Amino acid sequence: MHKYTAEELVPHSGRMSLLDEVISVGEEQLKAKLRVRDDGIFSRNGRVPAYVGIEYMAQSIAAFSGYHAKERGEEVRLGFLLGTRKFLSNVESYRCGEELTIEVSRLLQAENGMATFECSIIGSSIEQSARLNVYQPDNVEQYLRVKN
Repeated sequence: MHKYTAEELVPHSGRMSLLDEVISVGEEQLKAKLRVRDDGIFSRNGRVPAYVGIEYMAQSIAAFSGYHAKERGEEVRLGFLLGTRKFLSNVESYRCGEELTIEVSRLLQAENGMATFECSIIGSSIEQSARLNVYQPDNVEQYLRVKN
């Protein structure tokens, strides 16, 4: 799937842009790949903590949302991770250089911008899963505005 790059779909940049490639996208799911980077902000001594998998999952959800926005002729918008449930991991950390495949499937989408995704990460001897709750407001600036 090379219609859009991961950078075009996820509103992150620099060292926080973690996905390498979007492999496939459907109406309710997305599959992406990445190589665990040693130059990122999460790496220490050639390893990245397994809980960073939640960010990999969240960026895959952002890519899913960004893809569908672009297909509708809309701009890619920011979203927010509200929470994670049922995070399971058979490893404590990833080895830098390891290739991971992330799959996200939308379970629920509310009209107010809240959604729930079932997510998994697979790598060599790596199995992780979680359910992520996310929110994408119509107007991010208004949502973030602090009232005095």
